[in-house]
Amino acid sequence: MIQVTAAILIRDDRILIAQRLPDDKLAGRWEFPGGKIKDNETARQCLVREMKEEFGIDVAVNEFFAENTHRYAAQTIRLLAYRVVWQGGDFVLNAHAAVRWVPLNRLGEFEFAPADKPFVQKLQTGAIPG
Repeated sequence: MIQVTAAILIRDDRILIAQRLPDDKLAGRWEFPGGKIKDNETARQCLVREMKEEFGIDVAVNEFFAENTHRYAAQTIRLLAYRVVWQGGDFVLNAHAAVRWVPLNRLGEFEFAPADKPFVQKLQTGAIPG
């Protein structure tokens, strides 16, 4: 099982979502940004690293939000989501086709990666962290 993180980054009542690149697995799908946890790295350390690598921003990782285990055809992932706060830096797209700041009530308009869908549902039912 692969351990993966997801950032729940809300700013001005909008949440950050990112679109996967055309040549990625699940191309064009939307996700909460994050990535694979490396050996000897905590989930929180992973999120700080991934947000810097993928978007060029600095974040603080706050409380745990939720987790989901999802079986894809080739692998099973355990996705750990945390509330993240943007602390600085300007966005650059190093690993995604696009990003959007979306009101929570509009998340359903986007086609999310299957592992992220339970987080969309939780957010839409009013379970907004921090």
